[in-house]
Amino acid sequence: MKWFTSFSNRAAKAVGHPAAFMVALSVVIFWSLSGPLFGYSDTWQLVINTGTTIVTFLMVFLIQNTQNRDTEAIHLKLDELIRSHRPAKNSYISLEDLSIEEMDKLKEAFDKVKRDCKDIEEVEEVADENVKKIEAEKRKRKAS
Repeated sequence: MKWFTSFSNRAAKAVGHPAAFMVALSVVIFWSLSGPLFGYSDTWQLVINTGTTIVTFLMVFLIQNTQNRDTEAIHLKLDELIRSHRPAKNSYISLEDLSIEEMDKLKEAFDKVKRDCKDIEEVEEVADENVKKIEAEKRKRKAS
């Protein structure tokens, strides 16, 4: 299977290149310009339909393979960050294995934390403003 991974990497890189888009665009333009030559026949239409269907079908597998490996790599990197950060909970390393319901519950918990932090930030902002006012008043008193 290593050959498929290697092939998938090279193919994904190649088809993601602007030159690949230009080739595809050129094929479509050539096909559309050849319409009058073939009298816009059913066969003429079938050529582009079949070609695009086959390319799309094969590209789905290549893209999915690349996406799966990218996702796995991101998970591994995040797992390492969680593992290496002392305050982090190592139990979060395998969250992708949770059910949708369990993830929803965890998201609700994080949303509550986010709301609480926002409230705390508002309190901190007010406190910071008050401290600045007091410091400004002290400076005025010292100046006078």
